[in-house]
Amino acid sequence: MTTLTTAHGCTALHAPGERTRTAPATHVTPQGAAWLASASAHPRRTLALWEARPGLPATLPCGSAFDVVNVPLVLGRRVLDLLWAEGPGSGPVGVHRGRMLLFAAPGTAHRLPALLAWEEWGASRSAPAPLCHGRGDAVTVPPLAAGGPGPSRWLVAPDAREPWLPGPEALLWAFVRAARTAAPTGPGDIDFSFRRSSC
Repeated sequence: MTTLTTAHGCTALHAPGERTRTAPATHVTPQGAAWLASASAHPRRTLALWEARPGLPATLPCGSAFDVVNVPLVLGRRVLDLLWAEGPGSGPVGVHRGRMLLFAAPGTAHRLPALLAWEEWGASRSAPAPLCHGRGDAVTVPPLAAGGPGPSRWLVAPDAREPWLPGPEALLWAFVRAARTAAPTGPGDIDFSFRRSSC
């Protein structure tokens, strides 16, 4: 039997009135696994399969527990850095086959494309439009067991039974800011630090 653990987060620095945040979890906790499984039609069966094979990715439906915004990795890293450095933080975030999966509040997949169109996102060639997965869609999520760098892994792992998930407005702000900033010139130029977290 595999035991799922989490890195103990530390309280983040925050201004008065700002939502208290902790450093992102790096491993899926049992509570996080239960939250992911709640998206499936048979949560207990899903948890039993993960217990038997925690190192394999799984496919889960979107639209009830979460939506997923799917973006290229470089753009996703810029968005995620903005969410943590200047915004409200993020919900769980995974990487699968060179794409970043930003878990968002249900309904985001329907609303975000309309908001991006209103912001004339399509006119900007600096960033591709995100793929939004909501009700009726399914996504492949990274394995529960941490396997280190690879084609499928968690950057911000689910660690709560009811994790906070960004809505379309928070993601719109981050996508527009990321598109308007200068693109990094190479992999070494990506700043992927969580600046507000401090132990």
